[in-house]
Amino acid sequence: MTTEKTKDYLAGRIKDLANRAYLKGIVACTDFLSLSELALFHNILSSEGISSNVKKYCGAEYVIYGGWKDSERAIICFLPDYMDEETFFTSENAENTVVKCIKIEPLNSKFADDLNHRDYLGSIMNLGIERDQIGDIITAENKAYVFATPDIADMMEKELVRIRHTSVKCHIVPCSECDIEPKFEEISGSVASERIDAIIAFVYHLSRSEAQKLIESESVFINGRTAYSGGYDLKEGARVSVRGKGKFIYIGTTNTTRKGRLFVKIKVFA
Repeated sequence: MTTEKTKDYLAGRIKDLANRAYLKGIVACTDFLSLSELALFHNILSSEGISSNVKKYCGAEYVIYGGWKDSERAIICFLPDYMDEETFFTSENAENTVVKCIKIEPLNSKFADDLNHRDYLGSIMNLGIERDQIGDIITAENKAYVFATPDIADMMEKELVRIRHTSVKCHIVPCSECDIEPKFEEISGSVASERIDAIIAFVYHLSRSEAQKLIESESVFINGRTAYSGGYDLKEGARVSVRGKGKFIYIGTTNTTRKGRLFVKIKVFA
């Protein structure tokens, strides 16, 4: 599906859900959306003159939620008029009715394979589960947490019993139980400027032209939104995701050289 067709489909879908929430007084949610789809959602709002700070569409307030604080894949939930963002999260934290979390562990850790994100995702997809029904998969040594829609979480708890050669057990747990902190490496060095193309080139050891090509192919996202220009100056704390490369947090500048180059510090996620 081309970008324009995807945008048209998503625009129609979110308008339908927003109207349903507003007119019927119910919580209406999308499936899990990728980072690029979430960026499209923000573009749709922008094209209609709606600021993302308003967090309201077609009369319905919305929240973006993926189950944990650093989620990349997330669901857009449109709320009825009797519910605001605080009420939604209070209810969701207590009941997990929109997103559930499945904890996966080996039955016998002594004989477990060294499993990675791809292993977990492949085994889940082999159950016939679509990618838009699951959110982030957070992995650590001998365990993983998977965020999913409620029906899919129930299915996984019953049917996911093996990943590669490892027999596993699955339990639905509160989303707040996910205690895995992302691993990152802090790097520093000098760049010509805080432009996004210069920072990407530095982080991933690319030329400026290679970094620019990534931006032109709409593969770079800053705080969940597509970066269209290499001339955008990063702000302290900006979260950047580069499709096929990884993600990082821009901490900011620490010093300036005599020739005007900037020393920068960055957290690169492993």
